[in-house]
Amino acid sequence: MASTSDYAQQLRAADLRVTQPRVTVMHAVDEHPHSDTETIFGIVRQTLPNVSRQAVYDVLRALTDTGLIRRIQPSGSLSLYEFRTGDNHHHVVCRSCGTVEDVDCAIGEAPCLTASHDHGYVLDEAEIIYWGLCPDCISTAPT
Repeated sequence: MASTSDYAQQLRAADLRVTQPRVTVMHAVDEHPHSDTETIFGIVRQTLPNVSRQAVYDVLRALTDTGLIRRIQPSGSLSLYEFRTGDNHHHVVCRSCGTVEDVDCAIGEAPCLTASHDHGYVLDEAEIIYWGLCPDCISTAPT
């Protein structure tokens, strides 16, 4: 878990002003990976009760645009945010409860998989989502 000074340093490195909403959003995303916007908003409001929903949306957009956080959106899900960026990892999603977990790169170096045809693109990332049932849902499923 990063510290407030780590977040401030990352913001400065991305040419963003260091503000309390930005630091608080970064902390919320770091502590609660794969959270949606409303969850992050609720967490931020615990520390900054007067922050607006729009301010949190704007901070999430700025942090995503600069690569400080990552937005993922599994099919049928809301946008989810995570602090882990730049390593081309993937995700596993429970079909029943929606829990999301990180999965390291499938094989080899980024972009992890070789496309059957790259159509002339220079590939640098692959996004893979594995779907299934988490251990909790398996244990509570009717037999």
